[in-house]
Amino acid sequence: MEIISLMKNTFYNEAKTKKKLAKFILSADRLSMGKMCSDFESKFADVQGRRFCVLYNSGSSANLALISALMASNKLKKEDLVAFSALTWATNVMPILQNGLNPVPVDVNEKSLNIGPNQLKSILEKFPNIKCLFITNLLGFSDDLNEIRNICSTKGIILIEDNCESLGSECSGKKLGNFGLASTFSFFVGHQMSTIEGGAVCTDSEELRDYLLMIRAHGWSRNLSNESKVKLKNKHKIDDFYDKYTFYELGYNLRPTEITGILGLEQLKYLDEIVNIREKNYQIFNKAVSKLSQTVNLKFPLMTRISNFAFPIVCKDKRSFIRLKNKFNINKIEIRPIVAGNITSQPFFKKYAKKYGFSCPKAEKIHEEGFYFPNNPDLSEKDIERIVKTIEDL
Repeated sequence: MEIISLMKNTFYNEAKTKKKLAKFILSADRLSMGKMCSDFESKFADVQGRRFCVLYNSGSSANLALISALMASNKLKKEDLVAFSALTWATNVMPILQNGLNPVPVDVNEKSLNIGPNQLKSILEKFPNIKCLFITNLLGFSDDLNEIRNICSTKGIILIEDNCESLGSECSGKKLGNFGLASTFSFFVGHQMSTIEGGAVCTDSEELRDYLLMIRAHGWSRNLSNESKVKLKNKHKIDDFYDKYTFYELGYNLRPTEITGILGLEQLKYLDEIVNIREKNYQIFNKAVSKLSQTVNLKFPLMTRISNFAFPIVCKDKRSFIRLKNKFNINKIEIRPIVAGNITSQPFFKKYAKKYGFSCPKAEKIHEEGFYFPNNPDLSEKDIERIVKTIEDL
């Protein structure tokens, strides 16, 4: 019996994609960032329904660039409080620390695995001076983002979304990643769309887009519009000779390659198909899991499209967790903890975060008594049958 892996292939429609990639590499004049990346940015912005997209070498780099851009544009200042989902990935939080900001974890709603309005209101009672909320749309799900956006707007809080696991999902008919000032995406293997490595930031703000472009490439202005370049040159009294080698902001080298661009353009062709399969699988698995008495009944009443990254199970107690985990292992179905679990329990957070006496009991429960199993578009009918039977046998 072969193991059912979290992700079977590097790409959807892998054979055809590899042929396209090989043909491109053999014929391309350049492989460093260029036209393919630019074409993907334009296409992905259209698909997501945003004005701008900036492509990066990873979703983690996208997170770093977004937080850094908010600092560079003075929307955030050192020591500001930035709230984030306690149940998330490490590189959602690390840029907050790396930029000298103070991270404030927000516990999640156990029923949705995400921050809900009540959790946000509760943390604001304790920390009324929060300047930014970096919310994670976990595993293709969200809570009530409309109400969260309203709260942030009323309080003057910058809302940004980590949408790395939720490309294609919708809340109340609106795509996740379109509720805040900006959102990040990951195209790492196993996510809804793969470019091997790769990530992006989407926004409607032209000012923020300019900072994102400069931070991506050393802090220089080469990739900006002519109008933006002229403004910077005039402001800093730089002539044309030195402009290409003038560094206007703190930056990094987070650039993608043309390989990322061409793979992204190819995989975008299949995105709707990928999302439809993931949602169909989700409904099959959810029907089976909802009959289990040992698990928490997850609810997503406002989700109008679920582009599920992987299917989560949260048990009601440790005994049930061990029993279910063992059953999946025996049946050779790959499982893993739910994302990075409770981030406040991670060694880096304990070492570098200020101690406010954070308590995130729901995230901790999910950390201790939860796991997820595969939902990918390459699952066969036999794979799905084996997963469903494993659940039903419980």
